[in-house]
Amino acid sequence: MGVLHAIIPAYVLSGFLVGFLVGMTGVGGGSLMTPLLILLFGISPEKAVATDLIYASVTKTGGSIVHAINETIDWRIVLRLASGSLPASLVTLIVLHVLGLDSEAVNAVITKVLGVTLVFTAMTLVFRPWLTAEYTRRVGEISVGNTARYTIATGVVLGTLVTISSVGAGALGVTALIILYPKLPIVRIAHAVPLTLVAGVGHLLGGTINSPTLLSLLCGSLPGIVIASTFAPRLPDVALRLTLAATLLFVAYKLLF
Repeated sequence: MGVLHAIIPAYVLSGFLVGFLVGMTGVGGGSLMTPLLILLFGISPEKAVATDLIYASVTKTGGSIVHAINETIDWRIVLRLASGSLPASLVTLIVLHVLGLDSEAVNAVITKVLGVTLVFTAMTLVFRPWLTAEYTRRVGEISVGNTARYTIATGVVLGTLVTISSVGAGALGVTALIILYPKLPIVRIAHAVPLTLVAGVGHLLGGTINSPTLLSLLCGSLPGIVIASTFAPRLPDVALRLTLAATLLFVAYKLLF
């Protein structure tokens, strides 16, 4: 009864909807879940980010296990990204702890970074085909050494953004990898699992995880992901990207203004 009493129906429904969208589209839940917790439920930005990071590490683990079994993960890329993102995440966490987790200053920084990251994510969704084509035309193929260095640098940027806002590993990360590894037919990475787990645990040490919210979100999102992955029809790629981009821009506007 104690566990059932902690479950909040509104969060279960929200988790299901986000999980359904993630399962159907493959878009990361951070860009949807964190703003939802802040704008709809009034949770402080720091607690929303912390809760979403732990939520993401749990929900992404299952998908990564499946991809690992199917041998669709390029562990070389995962290692390169992690060598940049994990140290960057730890440094960012130290800075946030120094500033004071859940302080007014930290919440203000998180809100602004989250809003700006959502704008970049939306633009990436809209212009990804043009960006990749233009980059290939202007730059061409990158040397093996530079590809490795740029991947590590991408990891640093993603580690910082994800730790602050819980957003960035989805559209931004995938676009960067498509540019860096254009010959790979499908980019499958398990990088988000250790990154969100490290960042989430770092926030957890500050006592900022809302446990009933996290439990309720997982109760809704896990079934949502399974149902969507199994039964939901996929929307046309262009329509999907434009719809998601418009949604993210609206959310970014609400956060920034």
